[in-house]
Amino acid sequence: MPIRDLLKTDKKFRVTGMLRIESEDDRFLGPGRLELLENIIETGSISQAAKQMGMSYKKAWDLVNSMNQHTQKPIVTTQTGGEKGGGTVVTEEGKQLIVAFRKLHEEFQQSFEKHLDAFLNT
Repeated sequence: MPIRDLLKTDKKFRVTGMLRIESEDDRFLGPGRLELLENIIETGSISQAAKQMGMSYKKAWDLVNSMNQHTQKPIVTTQTGGEKGGGTVVTEEGKQLIVAFRKLHEEFQQSFEKHLDAFLNT
């Protein structure tokens, strides 16, 4: 009898998981860090990006620093003061990383759906 027949028919099931990319010694990228990068793009500020997430500036800065330490070129750069004031920029490399992670995440979710379907029909 397939697993599907053991389950209540008024329930919809899904497989969930968290996609994170880690080096051997630290986390590199996951949903929270991705959200931080996207908020930095939106606001031009680590401080404002952190505020939108309910995160301390120090925590956000530590996450940005950690991500930058994993890459050959920085994915986030900062500029202090000056004529236009300070600001934070997600570099082109950082934007490429966001696109690539989103694609990987989509494939990850599709794989889950495929495996769930196989599970329900076993």
